[in-house]
Amino acid sequence: MRLPVLIVAAGLTLALAACNTTSQPSMGLSPASSGSPAPVAGYDWFLHQDGDNALLTYGVEESDDLRIGMECRKQSGRLALNAIAAEGAAPEIHIESGGDTERYPAEAEPSEVNDGLFLTAEAKAGDPVFQRFRRLGWLAVWEGNERHAYAPHPGSRDRVERFFAFCG
Repeated sequence: MRLPVLIVAAGLTLALAACNTTSQPSMGLSPASSGSPAPVAGYDWFLHQDGDNALLTYGVEESDDLRIGMECRKQSGRLALNAIAAEGAAPEIHIESGGDTERYPAEAEPSEVNDGLFLTAEAKAGDPVFQRFRRLGWLAVWEGNERHAYAPHPGSRDRVERFFAFCG
């Protein structure tokens, strides 16, 4: 009698997993999932270094369409996080990588580029979620119950490691 229930549960799990493998920036995987999301066409991680400062952003190259950004000074071990959020969202940046999650209290102000908020927060480069991001190469940002996963395209994953090596 238990075998049919297990088969139905396994089938439901596979069906839900299949629904979660979209190529959209928003992915509905659970926070405990360590499965790698797929890269999204047109979006990627970009690294910009200028003297003692570095910026790692996820978005569309050379545009205002940025989903998250991280800035640091060389070997400082400190990050300045920037993200966008919907109007009325909690003033925090909630990120995840491979099941590690963290919430960073943020300053919120109206965005000048889109409808919503521009969030800024501070973090330590050595926090577990960033160390996991450094190993896996992808990061997700949560907005309420919605998860937006940001994966690198082949050939750009090393930008994440170079950023964290620079930041210390």
